[in-house]
Amino acid sequence: MSNDFDWNTGCWKNEEAPDATSEILIASDWAPIRAYKEIILRDPEAVYGDLMPVLRQSDLRIVNLECPLTSETSPVWKSGSVLKGDPEHVHGLTAVPFEIATLGNNHVFDYGVDAFEQTRELLKDNAIQTVGAGMSAKEARQSLTVSVGDARVAVINFSEGEDLTAAGSGPGVFGWEVDHVIAGIEQIRKSVDILIVICHCGVEYIPFPPPYVAEAFQRIAEAGADLVIGHHPHVPQGVQIHKNVPICYSMGNFVFYQETDLKYRKVGYLIKAGVSKGSVSYIELIPYGIYPQGLGLLKGETYHRFFKKLKQVSLPLSDFSEIVNAWHGFLRHYGVNGFFNEIEMLLAKLREEPKKGAAMFRNRISTMQHNQHWIDAMTRIIEGQIDSSPQWAYDLTREWLTAKID
Repeated sequence: MSNDFDWNTGCWKNEEAPDATSEILIASDWAPIRAYKEIILRDPEAVYGDLMPVLRQSDLRIVNLECPLTSETSPVWKSGSVLKGDPEHVHGLTAVPFEIATLGNNHVFDYGVDAFEQTRELLKDNAIQTVGAGMSAKEARQSLTVSVGDARVAVINFSEGEDLTAAGSGPGVFGWEVDHVIAGIEQIRKSVDILIVICHCGVEYIPFPPPYVAEAFQRIAEAGADLVIGHHPHVPQGVQIHKNVPICYSMGNFVFYQETDLKYRKVGYLIKAGVSKGSVSYIELIPYGIYPQGLGLLKGETYHRFFKKLKQVSLPLSDFSEIVNAWHGFLRHYGVNGFFNEIEMLLAKLREEPKKGAAMFRNRISTMQHNQHWIDAMTRIIEGQIDSSPQWAYDLTREWLTAKID
């Protein structure tokens, strides 16, 4: 990868920038569910393990709150899992403390509008600012500006608006509206020193961003963002320095436990950005493991293996044709059988639970990650190319989707 990313230390330095005067720490998906539900209630600090000193060293901390924290008990009908935490789980955020929670994701409305409002009020009461969702499209699209040291930092947060949760005339998230993101960048660029764009998007569990995500993130970087960050795939994806702007396509899971022995769903990375008045001076990726008892920094050989693999999935990102090849590797792995099995599963769900099945079908049609997948897979099937891709793209896809914990 260009621009001298150091794969031994997980660092990139902006040679054109002055030394950093402050640090911003960005974390990905946080949800007090499954193994972490009781841990956070019992001891809010315990879930972070030896990451806590790293989190507390920074001057500003941002996290993606991946579910409502609510007393509501009735979930909405939607395509995927429904997630929630209890209001008491907010202490897992204040224990760090996180000052900003991004809400532009596919779970914050899992228990409806009242739960969303309850969550946002709870965060406000605990001195946590929010961005990325609101009671109208205007509010959802609103950026958030804060002071960090001597720098004014703006955060824009958007997502794919899965399950038709993108705000329109009513409540919702800042959906997949890349032109609105760019317009927002142009509007505030001159009034802030640092502009960070964070997006919850992409296809889950694969090693590379789909072409539509890469294209969007690169456009956002070119429009004036200083740092572009993605999450939602639940596995780490690579890093690209695009025209001197760092793009991190997926950070993997954070405080988000999945009951699985699949290797890449059990690792993630924090992003530490050194900032000065006017620029991002450096970024450092800090990898960790996700264990039943909480998080833990990767060290020694596991640390070096992590960056060896992250380098492997980062190098193709400098050439857009290779991003397309990587996508074809995923489509090859998915194959005709994958498409057939998914359709069969959806039809079975429609028969046994019509509302759930309809929500799943609707999401396949309406959400970029699904409709681009389906359209491109069907096109490759029609053209007789579904089984065609570079071997490296197929092999890395297979590894990310099937490799188990050592």
